[in-house]
This record gives sequence, structure tokens and C-alpha cells, in this order.
Amino acid sequence: MSEQHYHHQGENLPPPSHHDQQVITDAAAKGYWRANLRLLAQLLTVWFAVSFGFGILLADWLDQFSFFGFKLGFWFAQQGAIYVFVALIFIYARRIVVIERRFGVDDDDRDVDAANDQGAS
Repeated sequence: MSEQHYHHQGENLPPPSHHDQQVITDAAAKGYWRANLRLLAQLLTVWFAVSFGFGILLADWLDQFSFFGFKLGFWFAQQGAIYVFVALIFIYARRIVVIERRFGVDDDDRDVDAANDQGAS
């Protein structure tokens, strides 16, 4: 096997993509981070409310209700908070894609693929 060496003069660089010509403005970058942090704050608030609020603070009151045969406060403390956390991960992943596209910081190559498909026709 041959070794590949990397040099400073532009050799062995990846092929250019549509992202090489994008310039993210300061306003777009600030808007992106503002939207990202707002989303994180919302999701962390939900996570805190479910895990600490429902699982600890309100557990005794929620225990008067039943969920699949378990006391609701116990269920939130043992399983519900974990399910909500996993759901929040998926929600974040879907919402951040929308935010990235809105501010032009996405790394999606669909535009390049679409251009290549049209050029091949």
C-alpha cells in the first residue's frame, strides 16, 4: 500500500463543492446561533420539567394516576423521562436541519447532486 502525503500547496484537497463559494455573513451566523440556543433552551426546559418536575417534585401527586398499571410519578421517574429525552434528541435533529437551511449553514449536498443530475441529462 502506498502512503498518501498531505501538502500545503493545495495538493490532496477534496474536490470543490458549492459550499466553497458560500460566505456566511456575521448576521446569518448570529441569527443561526440565536435560533440554535433558543431551540436548546426550549428542549432543555421540557427535559427539566419532565425529569425533575414530574419525576421528583410532582411524583407523589402524579402517583394518584395510573399509566399502564404503574403509578404515573414512578413511571416518569423510571421510564418516562428517558423516553422524553430520546424524543427530544430526534426533535432537535429535525429542527436544527431547518434552522441550518434557513441561515445557509447546512452541509447538505442535495443542491450539488441535483445540479449533477441536471448536467448529466
